[in-house]
Amino acid sequence: MNFDYNTTRKDLVLPEYGRNVQKMVDYLKTISDKEERNRLARGIINVMGNLNPHLRDIADFKHKLWDHLAIMSNFELDIDSPYEMPTPGKLHSKPRMVKYPQSKIRYKHYGKAIEMMINKAIEMEEGEEKQALIVLIANHMKKQYLTWNKDAVQDYVIFGDLKELSNGQIVITEDDLKLAESKDILSKNRSKKRNNNQRKNK
Repeated sequence: MNFDYNTTRKDLVLPEYGRNVQKMVDYLKTISDKEERNRLARGIINVMGNLNPHLRDIADFKHKLWDHLAIMSNFELDIDSPYEMPTPGKLHSKPRMVKYPQSKIRYKHYGKAIEMMINKAIEMEEGEEKQALIVLIANHMKKQYLTWNKDAVQDYVIFGDLKELSNGQIVITEDDLKLAESKDILSKNRSKKRNNNQRKNK
């Protein structure tokens, strides 16, 4: 009796689909009638989708399944795919280099997003919406400051930084606005960190 061990079989191209699906794809390549080949290809796609339901959470998951079918066939299938079939060259091509922003951040603990929000507030017309955004920015700046510096900070420091970052176009004093208390922000930061650590340890 001859036993068929996995160690003697050829490696699977995409192991997550299993050997039976790979055998289906190999058989599909032997079908000479294109209409029958297309029909069976759609059936295999349905099987692949049922075996990997997590792919349904991925954008264009059907497109992903058809790409996987092409890969499993070693790009040798002549079928009418609803999507452009990938090629080995495109699959193995290096990703384009990501361009990093070159603009200098004046206060790194506040981050670039704060500077963008400040610029947006400057552009807005005077009114309740602009004031609400400024309050949001100032409170977020205080939260970011305490996240990095781990110490209490007076509101006037935040207002001074906001004035500088806005090039003097947003001026707030302690008489105008009372920000969240440092102890409350620090307490929330510690609680968030503790919860994150607990989730990691589970």
